[in-house]
Amino acid sequence: MYKKILAGLGGAIALNILHETIRKNFDNVPHINEVGEEALLKLTEHTTVNIKGENTLYAATLLGDVVSNGLYYATTATKNDLSSGLLAGIGAIALPKKIGLNDEPVAENTKKKLMTVGYYLFGALVTKFIYDKIK
Repeated sequence: MYKKILAGLGGAIALNILHETIRKNFDNVPHINEVGEEALLKLTEHTTVNIKGENTLYAATLLGDVVSNGLYYATTATKNDLSSGLLAGIGAIALPKKIGLNDEPVAENTKKKLMTVGYYLFGALVTKFIYDKIK
């Protein structure tokens, strides 16, 4: 089981490195972090948790993203890498609006939608690659 978790975390970290590198260097690309930040703020708005500082919010969102995607990939991508990545990517562009979040950062246009799905596919493929090497 720990090998699946390590592989899933590896895939999640690879996804975030890819996203952050592209986000910081190109225009008209997905900003998955903005959806995550909005979700985290909504989840904590009626609690005593204070994550309103820009750096704190960014770090908390990034940590939550790596952990949640890592666990998702560990349980799905180690067996079904392509479908796991596709489902995660489609969910990332389809779910925000349905749960009251702004979907523009990931679904504003076809390019952003395809890139978002591609990021999650990449994370799933990296997970499967790592898992196959360490199992």
